[in-house]
This record gives sequence, C-alpha cells and structure tokens, in this order.
Amino acid sequence: MIQGCTSNAGKSYLAAALCRALSNEGLRVAPFKAQNMSNNAGVTPAGLEMGRAQLVQAQAARVVPDVRMNPVLLKPEADTRSQVVLLGRANPELTALGWRERKAHLWPFVQEALHSLLEGYDVVVIEGAGSPAEVNLRSSDIVNMRVALEARAPVLLACDIDRGGAFAHLLGTWHCLTPEERATLKGFILNRFRGDPRLLAPAPQWLEEQTGVPTVGVVPMLDIPLPEEDGAWLPEGPGGARSERQAGTPRSAPDSGFVAIARLPRVSNLDEFASLGHLARWVTSPAELEGARAVILPGSKSTAADLAWLRATGLAAAVTHAARGGVPVLGICGGLQMLGHTLTDTHGVEGGGEVLGLGLLDLGTEFAVDKTTRLTTVVDGETGLALRGYEIHHGQTRAGPGVQELAPGLLWRSGNVRGTYLHGLLENPAYLERFLGWSALTPPAALNSLDARLDAIADRVKANLDWGLVRGWL
Repeated sequence: MIQGCTSNAGKSYLAAALCRALSNEGLRVAPFKAQNMSNNAGVTPAGLEMGRAQLVQAQAARVVPDVRMNPVLLKPEADTRSQVVLLGRANPELTALGWRERKAHLWPFVQEALHSLLEGYDVVVIEGAGSPAEVNLRSSDIVNMRVALEARAPVLLACDIDRGGAFAHLLGTWHCLTPEERATLKGFILNRFRGDPRLLAPAPQWLEEQTGVPTVGVVPMLDIPLPEEDGAWLPEGPGGARSERQAGTPRSAPDSGFVAIARLPRVSNLDEFASLGHLARWVTSPAELEGARAVILPGSKSTAADLAWLRATGLAAAVTHAARGGVPVLGICGGLQMLGHTLTDTHGVEGGGEVLGLGLLDLGTEFAVDKTTRLTTVVDGETGLALRGYEIHHGQTRAGPGVQELAPGLLWRSGNVRGTYLHGLLENPAYLERFLGWSALTPPAALNSLDARLDAIADRVKANLDWGLVRGWL
C-alpha cells in the first residue's frame, strides 16, 4: 500500500508505477483505492463510473478496469457536499447522509471489493487518500490504515520532498499512528527529489533511528505526465494542485496564441485537455482571455453554480463577446449545458430551479435523476471523423431549430460555437488537429502513448527504490 503524508504527494503516480513494474514481472496485478474524492472520473467498459487514477492504474496493470478497484467515489458539488458514487452508480440515499454516518454503510462494500481482488490477483497495489495522520478522521477511516490492516498490507509512506519539510512530515505522520498502524509501515519514500541524493545524508539515517523505518527510495522529479485523480497536469491547476509534470512545463506567450480554458470552481475531467500541451491556459478573468485563439468551457460537477461564477467574474460576457467575434468556442458536458438557453432542474439534482444559459447554442437542458455513464463512439457529421470518448452527465439536452446536430444527442454546432457531451473529444488526434486548425494554431507535439509513459515511469521508479526489499514483501 502507498500512503502519503499529504494530498498530492504522488501516491497515484507511484501506485501506477508499481502496477506496471509488477505486471512486467508476469504477476497478475490489480489496483485498489477504497474511496476517491475527485471530479476527475471515467467510465469502465461496463458503463460504470470510477476514479481516473484507478483507470490509469488498471491500464498500468494490464487489466480491465473494474469498479471494485474504486468502490467509493465522492464527487464534490460544494465545499460541504459530495455526490456518492457506489460501485459505479450515483447513490442518492448515501449522498443525503452526513459524511460520518456513511462509514457503517460503505465499509462492507469496501471489504467485499478488497477481498474479492485479493482472492483474484497475485498482487493488489493499494492507494491511500490524503494522509493517515488525520487523527480527527480515524474513527471514520475507510481508505487509509483501516484498509492496510484489513489487507495486512505492508505500507510505504511517501512525501513530496520538493515542497520542503519532508523529514518533519514523515516523522510527524509516524508519531500520529497507533502502535498497530506503525507495525504496518515498512518504508519511507522521498518523492519528487531534485539533485544529488547523497546530499540527503545524514537525514535518512537520523529518521530511521527515530522510527525504526528505513528510507527505501528517493524518486526524482519526473517530467512524464499521467492523468491523476486531481487531473492537475498543468503548472497551476485548480487550488494550486500539482502533478509530476510541473517542472519545466511551458506556458504560451499571449502573442503566440493559446486556448483559454475556464477554470471553473467545480471543474471536472480536466485531464482530457492534456493533448493541448503548452497551448492550454486556464483563465479566471476577462483580461486573461485577451489574445485567445479558442475558448473551452469544460465539464462541471455543479453546472448552475459554476455558471453563476462565470457571470460573477465577467467571463460569461467575455466568452460571449469572443464567440460573436468569431473565436471558436467549445463546451464539453457542463460547458455545453452553459452554452444553451436554459438549464432546468425539476428534480433537485443540483438544488432545483431554472437558470438562463449563455444562449450561444439553441439548446435546453433538463437534469435527470439518473446519470448517463457510458463509453461512446460516434461519427461527427461535420468532419466525418469517428470519435471515441465517454459520457458522464445528468443533463438531457434538447435542440431547437437554430442549431445543427452533428451527432445525435452528443454534438451540436452553430457557426463557430460547438458543444458536446463527449469527454475525451480532444484526445482524438484527428479532431484535435481540426479544432486547432479552426483556431489557426499548430498542434503541439503528441505525447508518447500512455503505455509507453507507464513503462518509462515504472523503470525510473523501480530503479530508485530498494526493489529487492519491496519485492520481498510479496
């Protein structure tokens, strides 16, 4: 099990590396994270919803994604409210419960999913969440030490040394654990290190003297991006979140042209824009939109609230102005819904009521109780391209006479404004080229395939761990 001293310590990244490294040795490997809190989700081949990190880890392990690998997914809708997705389906009853009350209901599902994977695979690589040192959360824990003890898993504790204070984080976390929990902790990992590891001495030795736990790895800062549960692949993601690919990621200059993406408070599935590379720029104000060759309104977990934010910041008016000036505008899922005339919430999915959209597409959306989740392939009536992606949405959108439907129920256009429910649209290379062509932008160099990146990460991480010791625990 990989745990972290903090959120964004690199747990997802390290777990993916271990999944691929162990799979490369011929073992049958499955990832597992009991509970994710993220709006960066995807869809399994069975049409069920799960966290993006475990989808990537399943690919690293070379297995079919299965919601048992992430039985509980919490999708934040506000600072104090999250939708509960249990075994791939939104669960309104659990969503209505207070978070402390949920444990008794969720833990049996976590146990069953965990043990079924342990029985079906040679190795299960488990990822924790946040930090196991949150003593106020111990009584309601279903994702950190409770899981480690249930699985009898050796725990590696990772810290982000690039942030500073690494040895204090590791020592402090160890002090916050109970004796039973400390017994599971087998090694420390110093993650995202820049420089010569020899300069760390004598700190690792000092830490081992204090705790009895060795430092089993010093993993360098790697410029090999992966989609993670926070999707923070850009230098400054929402909330200042960071990913492995932070160092050296270029930002486009205003005069070179860029694609502006609205940084909505409840943005979802933002990893799908990694294909834009250095052309992407997250914006939060009208001034930042100046010089944009294209504008994207991304998905949102709280469409009506994020639309209100868009108006309050002045971005709504700026996007409308840009669209009327001929700048290509693309709305994806929640962004598509914002581009229409109305959003109606009769069933209270997002709190109820009706709000006006931007009116750039002749569309109306009504939120349904049931969520649509599926992998999708369609042919775009504009370009003739076969497009692959996935859908995750409560909205049901109807078209008026003023909009062209390019793919039934999925893709619409009015002049230079387009909207779609297809997440991953820009991950289709041919469509990305067309979209950037409409924007008079040159496509960036394509990323290596995800499989190639997983192999490279596994090799680098494995080379910087005491692999014989880690492998010996299995």
